[in-house]
Amino acid sequence: MTTVTTHQETRPSAATKPARWAADAVAAMREGARLRLDYSARSLWSVDRMIEDIRQEAAPFAAVELVLRGFGAYAGEVMARQTGGEWWASGGDHWLRTPDGRIWDPIDEARRCYTGDGSLRLLCRDASDGGAGA
Repeated sequence: MTTVTTHQETRPSAATKPARWAADAVAAMREGARLRLDYSARSLWSVDRMIEDIRQEAAPFAAVELVLRGFGAYAGEVMARQTGGEWWASGGDHWLRTPDGRIWDPIDEARRCYTGDGSLRLLCRDASDGGAGA
């Protein structure tokens, strides 16, 4: 007998919003900044630099919140592809769970990048190491 919980039933849909936010960020960067994001770990260097450029302009957080969410979702999609991780959602928050059981919050990491205290590139690297440094 197989028992399926409500959380498991909704799990596949958890990726719907972050995948859309990531795709929107990719399109915006291609059109506005002429930057091609290809969902590779290497592309996160460019995303970190874009966030730093926005931070240097001292834009109010409210003005860049959706951009940061898109960058975080993009990083999460990169991490999912690198690790085989899956998006999870609860209470409107989205995070990534890697196959080794670790939980990652790339959307919050993008916000931390904006405050000068984070790196999407390093978050992806840490998630991809499979817990070797944990």
